[in-house]
Amino acid sequence: MTFKALLATNNGDSISTRQVDLDDADLMPGEVTIAVEYSTVNYKDALALSGRSPVIRTFPMIPGIDLAGVVERSSHAGIVPGDRVLLNGYGLSQTHHGGYAQRARVPGNWLVKVPDAFSTRDAMAIGTAGYTAMLSVLALEHGGLTPAHGEILVTGANGGAGSIAIALLSGLGYRVLASTGRLEEADYLKDLGAAEVIDRHTLSEPGAPIGKERWAGAIDSVGSHTLANVLAQTRYRGVVAAFGLAQGADLPGSVLPFILRNVTLAGIDSVNAPLPARQQAWARLATDLDLGKLARTTRVVGLAEVPAVATQVLEGKVQGRTVVDVNA
Repeated sequence: MTFKALLATNNGDSISTRQVDLDDADLMPGEVTIAVEYSTVNYKDALALSGRSPVIRTFPMIPGIDLAGVVERSSHAGIVPGDRVLLNGYGLSQTHHGGYAQRARVPGNWLVKVPDAFSTRDAMAIGTAGYTAMLSVLALEHGGLTPAHGEILVTGANGGAGSIAIALLSGLGYRVLASTGRLEEADYLKDLGAAEVIDRHTLSEPGAPIGKERWAGAIDSVGSHTLANVLAQTRYRGVVAAFGLAQGADLPGSVLPFILRNVTLAGIDSVNAPLPARQQAWARLATDLDLGKLARTTRVVGLAEVPAVATQVLEGKVQGRTVVDVNA
């Protein structure tokens, strides 16, 4: 049986991606074979396809750090043919073929069953971005924050993780501030639940080591000076969940927010999170995420469109989430 896939190859100075026909002999080892229905395009996918970051470690590689579909064959306990499953991260698109294909074979202990509340398309409209947003919300809650503590700032608000974070937080009763460089899209952010939209440039330049207390917590996808300024303006005993480096991987800040205000910086890793944490995040997404808001963040493309979308992601031109219909 042949199937369509995007295949990335390393040409020495660059990575090229083309659509090819493969068969099951080209799949990698695993106990579960899946008829993939949907994948998605995340910031990490864009980095992988561009070669800007060494995400892909083995070539040739089917990229795509997410997938959702229906189990065809399984020798893994608890997973049977017909189950709807999803996969975020682990080795996908790094050392193991990913989601930009109509079929996948993966280790069974990487899989989460799709909650009944979601279709496989919904699961990929959420994808790594939304799952990471939920892990971030859980980190704020673990740090003791509630809506009564004050406002929550979301940076990189127009992106996939930022958009879903706003929808989640507003649905839970928080007053949300959205930081973006695209103020012309403020109505989109307010429609998702942002109470106020601020210009990212107020946070992106070098700032004071500690400043006026403004927000009780934050979810940051930007890093660098932005994260340092977010920490410097977080209230006493506030919590900041950080998972991104869109501005940079450095953190040019000070220890003062930590030792004077008892601020907590919670790192969020979605790639290797243990299965119980994944299951908790997806269970909460099933109860806390407004599917109407999710739909407003989402567009659908086919496999052939993925490279162009990845370029748009890196240029900051993509709003919300992009789902990939691998059968389109």
